[in-house]
Amino acid sequence: MRKEILERNTGETKIKAMVNLDEQGENKIDTGIGFFDHMLNLLAFRAGITLKIACIGDLEVDGHHTVEDVGICLGQAISKALGDKSGIARYGSARLPMDECLAQVDLDISNRPYLVFNAAFDEGRIGEGGKYRVGDFEVELVEEFFRAVAVNAGITLHVNLLYGKNTHHKIEAVFKAFGAALGQAIKVSGNTTPSTKGVM
Repeated sequence: MRKEILERNTGETKIKAMVNLDEQGENKIDTGIGFFDHMLNLLAFRAGITLKIACIGDLEVDGHHTVEDVGICLGQAISKALGDKSGIARYGSARLPMDECLAQVDLDISNRPYLVFNAAFDEGRIGEGGKYRVGDFEVELVEEFFRAVAVNAGITLHVNLLYGKNTHHKIEAVFKAFGAALGQAIKVSGNTTPSTKGVM
């Protein structure tokens, strides 16, 4: 079973994460940022994997360290769970609508980390009341999260938000599309290294 558990403790965050790439079970995600938890749950569901993430971060500062460090841990956990990547499909593509939005995500689990991120969000934060509260989500962190995942999982990742109006919908479309593309790429479709080089 392709499963990995890891912990990462710094002066800014304390994270314990588990990823199971071969089973879709109950996700348990608590980062202190409700919207982010929701997006991670959607990602896992669309990928057909199980995520358990507990994070205590310095949210009294802002959400940056929490979101980026969760991305680091998730990327590392995916990479370790995949092992030598033998037999995986390697590539994944998903074009996914969310109401008035359309997102396209294409990825290659190539051990060559790279992020192309073409998505713009009008609002600065997603949260209630219009002013900052601990637990609000800064929309600029969407790119930071996917950069952290791509770099630490060794993924070439292209994220394109083709159009949309509602900020919640736009971000949700991107997370769902990434999950769907990841689910394709991690599927076992053989028993050889998916590269003409013979190594990844």
